[in-house]
Amino acid sequence: MTRQPIPLADRRLDLAFIGFFLVNLGFITYVVDFEQIAIPDVTSFTYPLWPPARMVDVIHWYGRNFDPLLIARPPFWKATVWLDALFFGPYYAAAIYAFWKGRDWIRLPTIIYATMLFTNVVMILSEEAWGVNASPRLAVVAALNLPWFLMPVALIAKMWSSEHPFTRDVPQAAAGAI
Repeated sequence: MTRQPIPLADRRLDLAFIGFFLVNLGFITYVVDFEQIAIPDVTSFTYPLWPPARMVDVIHWYGRNFDPLLIARPPFWKATVWLDALFFGPYYAAAIYAFWKGRDWIRLPTIIYATMLFTNVVMILSEEAWGVNASPRLAVVAALNLPWFLMPVALIAKMWSSEHPFTRDVPQAAAGAI
């Protein structure tokens, strides 16, 4: 027996994961989070080359109106931002490829990533609910963070259920014909 990727059309949930990774790679990690690296203090800054000034203004507006934690940027928050930029960003690029092509090697990195992301989100939402920088609009912030709470659970469930989440056994003769 040999293994063959299951067609993406037969893995419809993986399309949701790919979409999630694309949003994170193209917007959350290298726009929203990068803004927090480029501008460590929102009270005194000049606009960086990246992200664009309009995006910086939107991020700061959101923080001032909904998410004071984003404006406060305490050390644990900065640590999650750096983890996102240095580790999650490259993971998203690899995961987009692996989920699209059906590559089983992404299984263990996905379990590690999803566990880390779930932990980060629990810590962040705990601060948003009960911390010094609690959100005045917790329901909005929690709803906006819900995908980052649920997707890790779904990813772990997918990866935990099979040693080969993207491939299936095919007889040797059938594999050669493909």
